[in-house]
Amino acid sequence: MADARPISRWRWTDVRQPLRFINLEEKTMKSRKPPVLAAAVLSASLGFTATACDAQVYPSKTIRMVVPIGAGGGTDSMARLIAQRLSEQLGVTIFVENRPGAGTVIGTEYFSKTTPDGYTLMTVAPEFSIQPNLRKLPYDPIKDFSFITQLTSGQYFLTTHPTVPVKTVQQFLALAKARPGQITFGSSGNGSANHLAGVMLQHMTGTKMIHVPYKSAGPAGAALIGGEIDFMFSNVASAIAHVRSGRLRAIASTGPKRTPVAPEVPTIAESAVPGFVVTGFFIMMAPAGTPREIIAKLNAESVKALQSTALKERLATLGLEPVGNSPEAATTFIQGEIAKWAPVVKAAGAKND
Repeated sequence: MADARPISRWRWTDVRQPLRFINLEEKTMKSRKPPVLAAAVLSASLGFTATACDAQVYPSKTIRMVVPIGAGGGTDSMARLIAQRLSEQLGVTIFVENRPGAGTVIGTEYFSKTTPDGYTLMTVAPEFSIQPNLRKLPYDPIKDFSFITQLTSGQYFLTTHPTVPVKTVQQFLALAKARPGQITFGSSGNGSANHLAGVMLQHMTGTKMIHVPYKSAGPAGAALIGGEIDFMFSNVASAIAHVRSGRLRAIASTGPKRTPVAPEVPTIAESAVPGFVVTGFFIMMAPAGTPREIIAKLNAESVKALQSTALKERLATLGLEPVGNSPEAATTFIQGEIAKWAPVVKAAGAKND
């Protein structure tokens, strides 16, 4: 029999029409989506559903708050304050993990590579926006992170050990000029805000002082209290208790106006160095790629925490003003801070020691 074909694959057409064959496998395949495409569509659908579900039940386990500075400084204190409040509101444990080193770069690089699921967060200070102007970083300071909110704004004290024979900025500068290269100042690390503040002061006053970097503000503050260094630009939040106890002397503040927590302390700008202003901030962030629903929830809970009477009162005693802006505003703020520090670093000749 001529032209016989397997019945399982071929069938005859209507006998009244010209004789032809139809391949049933080809017809079936045309009606089917390619398996790879179908799998991709299913995977995307399941991924979207999983993300939405995860955001709805978030948080369901312990959250880690990374601090790229050692324990005892202002950033560490702020991280613990907001972690405690968020823990109460969200009903989960939030623990602080300090990862200091290289002016916050070590901890920040580590954080940038963590899973973006909302269970690893980080609190940073001005060092985060200064570092891009000092060195080539192993991460992108904008693209590798999702900013949740600016927690607070604040300033620094120019603090000295009580044995240093000065009580005003004018007396301090006179002493520095009389002893060039002998006055020492500590910081929380190379490229930190208090390091850069010291460099700026020298640049603007024509003085020469010796920088002594520490791993974090905590050890630097301890060294100042112990008389190992002469002065330091101390975060108001971490220094105010020591100033009130007499273990440190605050001779000036670095803001554009006096801090409400110590209105008797004049600013450096009004005292002797017009234009000298260094302000601080704390920002909470997540790794890039964290679901928007989770970022939105963390933002709402953070704003709620910052507006609570208990936390507002606590921040006030530390000389900090709550902010609680949107993720978009926090991102814009950081971009502005990075741009702001660039000419300052260049003009002051600041570099990593």
